Amino acid sequence: LNGSFLYIISSNYIPGALRHKSGRENAYAPARRTLYYLLTPQGYQAMCAETPDYKDTLNLPKTNFPMRAGLPKREPEWLEKWENMGIYNRLREKQGRKPFTLHDGPPYANGHLHIGHALNKILKDMVVRSQQMMGKDACYIPGWDCHGLPIEWKIEEQYRKNGRDKDTVPVVDFRQECRKFAAEWVDVQRAEFKRLGITGNWEMPYLTMDYHAERVIAEEFMTFLMTGTLYQGSKPVMWSPIEKTALAEAEVEYHDKESFTIWVRFPVLNSDNPALEGADVVIWTTTPWTIPSNRGVVYHQDISYGVYEVTAAPEDNWVKTGDRILLADKQAASVLEKARVESFARISDAGDLSNTSLSHPLAGMEGSDGEWDEPRDFRAAPFVTEEDGTGFVHCAPSHGMDEFELYRDAGMLEQVLTYNVMEDGAMRADLPFFGGKRILKPNGKEGNVNAAVIEKLAESGKLLARGKIKHSYPHSWRSKAPLIYRNTPQWFAAIDRPVGDNQDEFGKTIRERALNSIDKMVEWTPKTGRNRLYSMIEARPDWVLSRQRAWGVPLTCFTKTGGKPTDPDFLLRNGKVNARIAAAFESEGADAWYAEGAKNRFLDGIVDPEAYEQVFDILDVWFDSGSTHAFVLRDRDDGSKDGMADLYLEGTDQHRGWFHSSMLQSCGTRGHAPYRGVLTHGFTLDEKGMKMSKSLGNTVAPEQV
Repeated sequence: LNGSFLYIISSNYIPGALRHKSGRENAYAPARRTLYYLLTPQGYQAMCAETPDYKDTLNLPKTNFPMRAGLPKREPEWLEKWENMGIYNRLREKQGRKPFTLHDGPPYANGHLHIGHALNKILKDMVVRSQQMMGKDACYIPGWDCHGLPIEWKIEEQYRKNGRDKDTVPVVDFRQECRKFAAEWVDVQRAEFKRLGITGNWEMPYLTMDYHAERVIAEEFMTFLMTGTLYQGSKPVMWSPIEKTALAEAEVEYHDKESFTIWVRFPVLNSDNPALEGADVVIWTTTPWTIPSNRGVVYHQDISYGVYEVTAAPEDNWVKTGDRILLADKQAASVLEKARVESFARISDAGDLSNTSLSHPLAGMEGSDGEWDEPRDFRAAPFVTEEDGTGFVHCAPSHGMDEFELYRDAGMLEQVLTYNVMEDGAMRADLPFFGGKRILKPNGKEGNVNAAVIEKLAESGKLLARGKIKHSYPHSWRSKAPLIYRNTPQWFAAIDRPVGDNQDEFGKTIRERALNSIDKMVEWTPKTGRNRLYSMIEARPDWVLSRQRAWGVPLTCFTKTGGKPTDPDFLLRNGKVNARIAAAFESEGADAWYAEGAKNRFLDGIVDPEAYEQVFDILDVWFDSGSTHAFVLRDRDDGSKDGMADLYLEGTDQHRGWFHSSMLQSCGTRGHAPYRGVLTHGFTLDEKGMKMSKSLGNTVAPEQV
């Protein structure tokens, strides 16, 4: 065509027109329809000129919205506009809506927000907004937990930098500095939450350090006092030598720790059983520092024990040829191997172990001043196993709950309790060999008492073997330092004692009420949340309410001067005194408890002030947050009519935290749970799938997102 024409080829596919050549059913190849156009160059140009620009045919809205939204700059403008409009209150102007209350679990007023805060608050915001859009009056009152140890630590750090001693500062002045510190962080965190777009009553949040809140917390505590669930007891509790205070189970986390481990010989002193003559009972422990507090050894009556004689051992060994050792048969070979025994023989069954007493491994040592010369108890106990160790357990009832309960039930506590460990983890100054030595250094690292005990046991000839073991061990979730069990006088809420009122729809004790509330009142999302909290409350011990600190709501009670905790009138229970305390806290806050002449102010004219002692421990901060239902849901106009929350929404860690303490606290004062629904969410994870946490340093700040 001499170049005067163009071929334009258009191929269109017609699906399903031909069966596929393979013959498979339902397998079709498309047929191609090819159209050929023969055009002159001029005709081609004309055709192209008539083709419309389809962009101009689209019906798009006209907007000034920028192509690049500039959200970091524009979002604060939107938030400010909505705040100026009073959008939160305007949404709630319509009357007659059915209320919906999501009660905010209070974050701690200390430090900037992390991504976990953002996750939690945004989930709450989604629930509140959606409930409002569905026609309900969904109020959201944000709140803060303001008391407690972390804030005290920050103020103490400031004191140390300035060369000041906390103990020389009037307690009210110290508390005022803690209050100021908390208030500053509330303002910082409030601004950070608002920047996330969370809608709520930010102008009137709740704070556990508000005067009215402190009054209500004290009143809730005094309800425990008046109903007979409060008592003072001396028992082993989780104790932080670094923080110098007792800790609740919710304040404990578990990390791997390398510990000393030792096998120690307790010589048989007296026995009706000839087979035990000249034998040593061997125990195993990972806490050598408890050996000076040992009061006995226990065994299990159903375990098979044997007397083993060493027939060959190295000359430099702690265990010598001819030594007789009493062990559980299941563990004998393993223990003797660790003791570097080359050969041994089982010479007899252990036989009857009752009517036997032992010697302490440090008994009779020069310089011991007779500290450990009394015979040690030897009895059966149900908690002994043969799965590890030696089949015997050394008992220091001041530092172990199983041993404490064993001797409590036997009526022998006065004979077996020791007070060898001070609040900072140092051994009492006059303890032979170990006085002043520490379990932990002030920085939380290993102290020098374990090594000293091991050295002294080797010197006495009663050390069988030693080593180290890495195991899961309790740590403080604040200081991250290891904890110990320490017997100290503390205040407890009895969860199995009848509460003493007529609110018995869900049971007569706190535990009964809590377990029945879990099943009869509360909807759990997911359902596994029910099982987790139920099992925790079913097995938990009494609630340790007292802390040996300064910043918090005090235990507003008085004890009989010179009285004993077992005396029926040991605690002052007087409604008029309680009313005075509540009125003072309402107008002055909890600082009124620490003011000069406070005892006379509260007691004078009602009872003789000289007949009572004032308690100065402070309440567990979980009691503070557990009481929020009373001063938020019950007392505020924007709370809830029945003082109940439709929903508590927190992370899964709060089964042992806020869900737990709120349940116990409310069951102690109201007789049932403070919530109708509980929703638990998970945690933000890093790129390795690890939970983000401040301690791991793998968090992302919300403002970066």
